[in-house]
Amino acid sequence: MPRKPTQAQVYDDLLTRYGLEVADAFERAVADIATAAELQRLAAAIETGNLEAVVAALNLEQAAYSPLLEAIRTAYATSGATAASYFPARLVARFDVRNPRAERWLAEQSSRLVREIIADQRVALRQALTAGMERGAGPKTVALEIVGRVNKATGQREGGILGLTSQQEGYARAARAELESGDPAQLRAYLDRKRRDKRFDRTIRKALAEETPVPAETIRKAEAAYRTRLLQLRGQMIGRTESLTALRAAKHETYRQAVDKGQITESAITRIWRDSSDLRVRHSHAVLDGKKVQGLSEPFRSPVTGALMLYPGDRSFGAPASELIGCRCDEEIRIDFFAEVV
Repeated sequence: MPRKPTQAQVYDDLLTRYGLEVADAFERAVADIATAAELQRLAAAIETGNLEAVVAALNLEQAAYSPLLEAIRTAYATSGATAASYFPARLVARFDVRNPRAERWLAEQSSRLVREIIADQRVALRQALTAGMERGAGPKTVALEIVGRVNKATGQREGGILGLTSQQEGYARAARAELESGDPAQLRAYLDRKRRDKRFDRTIRKALAEETPVPAETIRKAEAAYRTRLLQLRGQMIGRTESLTALRAAKHETYRQAVDKGQITESAITRIWRDSSDLRVRHSHAVLDGKKVQGLSEPFRSPVTGALMLYPGDRSFGAPASELIGCRCDEEIRIDFFAEVV
C-alpha cells in the first residue's frame, strides 16, 4: 500500500493548484469587467476627465471580483479540511468554515483584497487619462486602451489596462513611448523587456535596421500584448500570495478550533517556520527557517526586519508587503499528543 504523502507535500500540491485557480479567477473577473463595460458611457466620462464617472462606467465594485473571492474561499475550506485529516483518528477533527472566526477572516481578507485592487486601479486609470490627454488621444481611443479590444475568437476584450497595477500601467506606457520614439537606444530597450510579445520583434528589428518608424498598428498590437502579459504576471502573483495566505490561515485556524473543542491544549503545540529551501527564498525568511514558537498566539519575529507573522502570509500584525508577496514558506505545527491530549 502506498504511503500517505506528508502534510508538507500535500500543501505544496494545494499551493500549486490554488495558485493557478486563484490566478485564473482574477483574470476571469477582469475579463468580465472589461466585457461588461459601457463603452459609450466610458468614453463620455473620459471626455469630461471625471475619474469617478469612469469608475462608475466600469462598475468597479466588490461583486465584480466574486470569482476571485470564491476561489480564495474554496482554497481556505480545502486547507482546513486537509489539516484536520492529519489529526489522529481518535480526535475526530473537523474544520468548520462557518465558524465565526473563520468567517470573519474570510470577510476581512476579501474586503482588504478588493479594496487594494480597486484603489490601485483608480491610480492606474488616472494615469491613463492624463497620458491620453497629453498625447491628444480621443475619448474612444482611451476607452479602448482601458478595456481592451474585442478578440473575435473569444468575444472578450483583452489588452487593456484593467487589472494592471499602477506601476504596470506605467511600464506599458513606457513601452509605447520606446516604440514610438524611433530612437535606436529606446527600441533596443523595448527589445530587452522580458514580458514583451516576441511575435512583433521581427518588425521592430526591421525598423531599427532600416531606421524607419515602427508601424502604428504594430505599436498598438505590441502594447496590447505587453499589457496582456503583465496582467498574467499580476494574476500569478495574486494567485500565489492569496492562495498561500488562505491555505496557511485555514491550517492555523484548524488547530484553534481543536483547542476550542478541548481536543488538544495550546501548551502542547509547537510551531516551526519552514522556508522553501531554494535560492529564491528571501533573506528574512531564510533566517527564520527552523525558528520555533509555542502555542498558537505567539507570532514569529523576523530577526532581519522585525516583522511579526503568526504564519507565512499573515497580515494581522502589520507585516509589510515585502514579507508577504510571493512567499512560499510554510508553518509546521507539532503536537505532543501523548502528554497533552485531554
